[in-house]
Amino acid sequence: MSDVIRKENPELTRVIIELRKAAKAHRAPIWRAAADRLTRPRHQVFPLNVGHLERLAEAKETIVVPGKLLAEGNLTKPLTIGAVSYSSEARSKVTAAGGTALSISQLLKSHPDGKGVRLLA
Repeated sequence: MSDVIRKENPELTRVIIELRKAAKAHRAPIWRAAADRLTRPRHQVFPLNVGHLERLAEAKETIVVPGKLLAEGNLTKPLTIGAVSYSSEARSKVTAAGGTALSISQLLKSHPDGKGVRLLA
């Protein structure tokens, strides 16, 4: 498990290490999968749009997005979303729909065992 993290962003590196530690400590494979998605090269990581969440997620679901959430589309369901970053418009659309926009670290603290969390990438 001594995978080398080749990221220049120190905040992203910190999040990857947190996810790996939580995956091991709580035996939560979702956090390991999210860490693996974040360690991919930049050209293999695709941003997710709010419109995709509208189609793919159920109301009041907890979602982890290992990347950036963008504002294309509409959102009418209240969701709890943890992402690396948000566009300002995407964050406002999530809160306007009655949802919560969290960082991945905040989501990890509220759901350390990963139960009830869904990975969308």
